[in-house]
Amino acid sequence: MKSSNDFQWRDENDEFGEAIHHRTEELYQVSDATPDEEGLIECPVISLRDVVVFPHMVSPIFMVDEPSIMAVEEAQAADQTVIALLQRNSDQENPGPGDFYPIGIEMAVGRLLDMPDGSSSALVQARRRVELVEFSMLDPYMQARARPLTEKVKVNKEVDATMRTARELFERCIQLNRSIPEEAYLFALNIEEPGWLADMIVTTISPPLEERHRLLQTMSPMERLKRVVKLLAQEIDVLELEDTIHSRAQSEVDRTQREFYLREQMKAIQTELGDTDPWSRELSELRSRVQGISLPEEVQVRALKEIDRLNQMPPMSPEVAILRTYVDWIIELPWMNATDDNLDVRHAAEILEQYHYGLPRAKERILEYIAVKSLKPKRSRQPILCFIGPPGTGKTSLGRSIAEALGRKFVRLSLGGVRDEAEIRGHRRTYIGALPGRILQTMRRAGTINPLFMLDEIDKLGQDFRGDPSSALLEVLDPEQNHAFSDHYLELPYDLSRVMFITTANSFGPIPPALLDRMEVIDFPGYIEEEKLEIAYRFLLPRQLDESGLEEGEIRFEEAALKRLVREYTWEAGVRNLEREIGRICRKIARLKAEGKRRPSRVTAVSVEKYLGPQQFFNLEAERQDEIGVATAVAWTENGGEIMPVEILLVEGKGNLQITGQIGNVMQESAQAALSYLKSRSDQFEIAPDIYENVDIHIHIPEGAIPKDGPSAGITICTALVSAFTGREVNKDVGMTGEITLRGRVLPVGGIREKVLAAHRAGLKTVIMPKKNLKDLVDVPKRARSEIKIVPVEHVDEVLAIALAPKPANPPKPKRSRKKAEEKGDDQSPEAETAKEA
Repeated sequence: MKSSNDFQWRDENDEFGEAIHHRTEELYQVSDATPDEEGLIECPVISLRDVVVFPHMVSPIFMVDEPSIMAVEEAQAADQTVIALLQRNSDQENPGPGDFYPIGIEMAVGRLLDMPDGSSSALVQARRRVELVEFSMLDPYMQARARPLTEKVKVNKEVDATMRTARELFERCIQLNRSIPEEAYLFALNIEEPGWLADMIVTTISPPLEERHRLLQTMSPMERLKRVVKLLAQEIDVLELEDTIHSRAQSEVDRTQREFYLREQMKAIQTELGDTDPWSRELSELRSRVQGISLPEEVQVRALKEIDRLNQMPPMSPEVAILRTYVDWIIELPWMNATDDNLDVRHAAEILEQYHYGLPRAKERILEYIAVKSLKPKRSRQPILCFIGPPGTGKTSLGRSIAEALGRKFVRLSLGGVRDEAEIRGHRRTYIGALPGRILQTMRRAGTINPLFMLDEIDKLGQDFRGDPSSALLEVLDPEQNHAFSDHYLELPYDLSRVMFITTANSFGPIPPALLDRMEVIDFPGYIEEEKLEIAYRFLLPRQLDESGLEEGEIRFEEAALKRLVREYTWEAGVRNLEREIGRICRKIARLKAEGKRRPSRVTAVSVEKYLGPQQFFNLEAERQDEIGVATAVAWTENGGEIMPVEILLVEGKGNLQITGQIGNVMQESAQAALSYLKSRSDQFEIAPDIYENVDIHIHIPEGAIPKDGPSAGITICTALVSAFTGREVNKDVGMTGEITLRGRVLPVGGIREKVLAAHRAGLKTVIMPKKNLKDLVDVPKRARSEIKIVPVEHVDEVLAIALAPKPANPPKPKRSRKKAEEKGDDQSPEAETAKEA
């Protein structure tokens, strides 16, 4: 059942009001039920679900359940009232005797009206509260006996004050709530009973259903009135907030309308005076800018078309900002503006040599490009280079130097962590806040059509559900396609063919093959010690002295001090950490100078530890004496070359091969190939064939925390194996590198420059290397080549002849456990040995 209290406040002068008034008069003709000797009344019962009708109030109700309709019909036939009981659970379809609240309402019910949805409606007038005593009948409808409740309150100051407060708050509520007629307040003024006043106000403001239930069950009129006062205060707070919001919104609407009218008046006045409005003047200036700059024909037509669309829109339209931003992007992008290249090869060579030491391949490629460009200036095809090397080797800074040598603008875009394809191609204009991709954003920042564009960290591109940005770069870095690059936001072909792209990466692995195929790769190897020293003297020391506030020449670093910094305090392929350590020393000396204390004028190898603390990195040293089963390999690392001893131990076992030292699969296969070669040449080396089944071979590469892999230790492992099985000592001054085959051939390997220099630093006197690697000695400094004997070989036999002693020493026999000795009846104790000798 649902209720609406609007009916009691309608104007009775209209036709509908007269009908309601007539139906209300019928209700007043029904008399209250007469109590019996026990003071109880007995009436039919109707159930109320989601509606509460308070005494003295008139309200329509809607009934769906058949027992309630039958109860009303029975009451109307007997011209008597009904008892309305409130259900505890409004969702219950067939309530029983225990499903009602104890306090109900005696009410008179008017004629039943059938509704279109199948329910019945009736107008009711609540008379008084009743307390349920018992049910006298349950079927076909419920009938109950109840005790009428009377409310008698003695009027005193507290009651009078509470009623006045309630009326004042009710008046304020009516002022704020436009849906309540003013007649309601007049009606409240004429009520002199506090309980009736509370019921009337509750019916008018209609609080939540649970609150109405609670008020109906409250018997004390003063308690009800006090609760109603609190409800009125809460309702007024909400209504005042609504009024504030409404007033604010209304004032904004009024201001907008006022501005619109004023603009229209200004437009009319300006038209009369011959002046144009600011919006028209702005569009005219925009059109002049488009026509005044050099644009491709297709681009200019598109820009003018968008300006015409702007002219047809009201200035306050939301789409105006989108179109205006689009036109601004077209105007601000460089379409034809280009810088003149400086094609002086000598000048370029001087610039590159001034800012960078080493890197011959990269410098040579740039100078070749400048030379070809000077011979054929109209050649539009630009090289797309990819600098790959460890961090700190000067890839990004070389790009700046190339731009300075060519006289071009230099712009850089970091691709590290980019996962969205729209970062490259932009978003379509249908998205709110759409912008071009970072390629065009960077081109706008460059201001020319032919900058040097560096795409940094191209190997750090990501890929997820938003797309693959590396695939979007295929069009950017393809000379056959980038003359008409398509950005999703611009939707116009943009020429990138005159841009010189240089990308940087730390490794090949993460770069997709299709993208790598479009670039010319230039390898940036790690700096060797000699190059680091030269870079320190040329660039790092002057820069750190200046940043530390020291004058040039005020401090001198000895070569031994710099070597110690490189070897013992840094471990890197580049020079960033070396510069940091030099900066630390300079800052400590600058502090002494600022404090007026005595400071050194030179930094020696001994004083380095004073400034930087104890040694941080320890390199492997060459063997101090010839040993059996230990050979020295030379290895390549990103941080330069290193020596790598290979140790082999034979123990009694069952012919197992164990390799430790965090060895990769390739190096394990090299060890297996070396062992197979040794087994195949057992007769030549005078090794008993059955020994392989009785010993376990343990190969260990020290520094087990460092991963190692590659085939270049093959001949070293073979040499150590031959030494362990034959007892011939390995020359401590010999280092070697090379891949071995099952036939004993020595194949070429990489990193020769770093390996030879590592052997030179470690004090080795001879380096054995594959004969096919002789071509790589061109990159080795002359000093190292002159101080080390380089021996090229093609077969392992040549390696063994150089590395091993001609005669075997007393080789240690494979050790076996005491348990196995006892099992074989072989007592290895000193007493047994003495007995055997006797």
